[in-house]
Amino acid sequence: MKDTPKDLDQSRIIIQLRRISGQVDGIIKMIESNRECIDIVNQIIAARNSLSTVGNELLVSKAKFCSKDSDYDQLETILKKLIKN
Repeated sequence: MKDTPKDLDQSRIIIQLRRISGQVDGIIKMIESNRECIDIVNQIIAARNSLSTVGNELLVSKAKFCSKDSDYDQLETILKKLIKN
């Protein structure tokens, strides 16, 4: 069975989230091993930026499919949540 664009978008997003999970695991190890605060903060910033990027990509992906499915209420709710943060 051929993957749909929606499936491909989901797969890519899940891969990115797993990478972010690895970043967070690394941050935990850094804290446990008493690494320098600036190094930990830099990694937290990187993870936060990665998470923001994934959120934006998810929004774009969802927007494509919501507009096709005429699910504008759900899209509007998602947009409001992202803009709020």
